[in-house]
Amino acid sequence: MFRLTQYMRELTAPTLPRRRGAGGPVKPVVIWNLTRRCNLRCRHCYTTSADVEFPGELTHPEAMAVLEDLHAFGIPGLILSGGEPLSRFDFFPLAERARDLGFRHLALSTNGTRVAEHADRIADLGFDYVGISLDGTGAMNDWFRGVPGAYDAALAGVRACKARGVKVGLRFTITEDTAGFLPEMLDLCDAEGVDKFYLSHLVYAGRGDKHRGEDAAHARTRRAMDQLIDRAWVAVAEDQPLEIVTGNNDADAVYFLRWAAKHFEPDRVDHLRAHLEAWGGNSSGLGVANIDPQGRVHPDTYWSDYTVGNVRQTPFSTLWTGDDPMLATLRQRPRPLKGRCGDCAFKAVCGGNTRIRALQLTGDPWAEDPACYLTNREIGAADAARLEIAPFRGKSHDPAHRFL
Repeated sequence: MFRLTQYMRELTAPTLPRRRGAGGPVKPVVIWNLTRRCNLRCRHCYTTSADVEFPGELTHPEAMAVLEDLHAFGIPGLILSGGEPLSRFDFFPLAERARDLGFRHLALSTNGTRVAEHADRIADLGFDYVGISLDGTGAMNDWFRGVPGAYDAALAGVRACKARGVKVGLRFTITEDTAGFLPEMLDLCDAEGVDKFYLSHLVYAGRGDKHRGEDAAHARTRRAMDQLIDRAWVAVAEDQPLEIVTGNNDADAVYFLRWAAKHFEPDRVDHLRAHLEAWGGNSSGLGVANIDPQGRVHPDTYWSDYTVGNVRQTPFSTLWTGDDPMLATLRQRPRPLKGRCGDCAFKAVCGGNTRIRALQLTGDPWAEDPACYLTNREIGAADAARLEIAPFRGKSHDPAHRFL
């Protein structure tokens, strides 16, 4: 996850960078897909969920044991996801146990359509964050998510959370079909008092792999990033609360770094780059992990074809600290990247981007990520030359300069 607003603030109110893992071995945020059952039929679903019972999912005692192990291991955050997590038969007992254990950060990732009816219980559980997925407004969302009325139901969930003081965010997946709705989604965040906006780039997994042809063209992606950067600047400059983040395309950090070089003095850009390199970009297998409904552990939520092990046989804490070869390679810096990613001058910022896209298209997880939307020249790969980002060339009328 690229925290755009956070790094925008580093340009105006610098802090000391802290390298990931500086306090010891990195323990991951765990995204736990509790069930594949879901009442929607989203075109980009990475778990290929449906509104049926799926065999082989973890039993209640098995799931409770996982919670105990994750807490004892000291993970920094737990995200309960699906399918639709509220569709799992024992969701609330599991969430109550997670609350009682005192995870440092407990979040719910949901399609939002059932949130309003359970809003009181969700608020009582004290979730640190509820993320609700919307892919456009009105009929667009309903078409993309396969069920009429899904938009209105999810929006009711947003409002129910806000009415109860629960921090809520909107998650939006950008494709060719949905890209034009980005301004409306940002306006919706303002109108509803949403705390966070998460733009997700399409990942080629599950039904998302079948619809990879709908992945936003590079030019559209760049326009979307320009819109997000402009909105993040307004939030920082005017001290507005909306936090903007992006996911599944770590090239966003490089694009933002290049934006900063056009508007800020070199020392600020160097400071920003130091923070971005301390973050390190893509965190699959390092700062993020996934447990699927049947207990299999994966490097991230989209990498379902690679299994580290199963929590039914081996505790997550043991699997994550073992000698799995894929995890070991994902944790290398730099990773053994090929093609444009291997030639890129910003590997320390991006970390090689999302490896599953390269794997799906080429069969090689270390090939270049096809969703990197920067040119060869921009990443320093043109004619094998290592090109630096363009320097700051003096003050302009850009509002950024009120801080210089």
